[in-house]
Amino acid sequence: MARINLDHIRHAYMANPQAPADYALKEVDHVFEDGGAYALLGPSGCGKTTLLNIISGLLTPSHGRILLGDRDVTRLRTEERNIAQVFQFPVIYDTMTVFDNLAFPLRNRHIPEAEVTRKVNEILDVIDLKSMARRKAQGLTADLKQKVSLGRGLVRSDVNAILFDEPLTVIDPHMKWQLRSQLKLLHRQFGYTMVYVTHDQTEALTFADKVVVMYDGEIVQIGTPAELFERPSHTFVGYFIGSPGMNLLPAKIAGAGAVIGEHTVPLASAPKIALGARTELGIRPEFVRLGREGMPVTISKIEDVGRHKVARATFSGLPLTIVVPEDDEIPADPRVTFDPAAISIYADSWRVKTEA
Repeated sequence: MARINLDHIRHAYMANPQAPADYALKEVDHVFEDGGAYALLGPSGCGKTTLLNIISGLLTPSHGRILLGDRDVTRLRTEERNIAQVFQFPVIYDTMTVFDNLAFPLRNRHIPEAEVTRKVNEILDVIDLKSMARRKAQGLTADLKQKVSLGRGLVRSDVNAILFDEPLTVIDPHMKWQLRSQLKLLHRQFGYTMVYVTHDQTEALTFADKVVVMYDGEIVQIGTPAELFERPSHTFVGYFIGSPGMNLLPAKIAGAGAVIGEHTVPLASAPKIALGARTELGIRPEFVRLGREGMPVTISKIEDVGRHKVARATFSGLPLTIVVPEDDEIPADPRVTFDPAAISIYADSWRVKTEA
């Protein structure tokens, strides 16, 4: 395994990029620690697969260096980096058996056959394909083929890192949960450095120790699932993480208060705001309290999702989402209060510090 150092990486698919908008991947300067489990999370086109392909060697960055441990591998080919990669769609040899597909990368490195058999059988247990070991891969369904592809990425114990590019897209939801759990178990057992690309927040938050949230070609926050939920560094993180996402309300800041329309929302402390910045108040729907006291809202829709209800409301002419406990009644004259400790203030989309 190896530490992955992304040293001021940038990439553009066009010749002679000039402006920041010309770059598919804006500057990334970060280290993935040896043995860490990371998820690159973001919508399509945000740069996460570009970054993954730079790590693997399928792309050479326009600027910057990539180091595996202390070794500069920026100009090295994929096979020289000793990295395993599992792609979105299964890449396997149809004419080989399941067993031989898994054995191929080991035999290619002249591993003794007894060790090949032991390791392949271990991975067959993990991906639950031991009963199909002697079947040709050609007749397998798409999700079974992807399990073989996953197994081939996991079978080598000498890799610097294992990279996953949306590997569970073709797999049914129950199998996704099983394989995520198995990947997490393997990570704990063997300490592989793993980087996992996905647009699915559930996959990212359940797999990774650290989630790298990407937006518009740059990293906007790296943190644990709890940090992303409780303290989003950027409005996109607040919107993208959580279901439903964070409420973001345009506000004017006046000391330790946020003015929204005719109402002033008390803050835990006074934020430091640069002159002329566009300011917003962010609060997750779980921390908006609906009751008979506070500021008036108009409720347009109630969604019962089982464990709780989601109220869609209007507050000072702005949309507001509220999570309501399942057994709570909706008042005839609904009003809301915001938990000051759960409020974040954003200036030009970035979370600002507060002062007492």
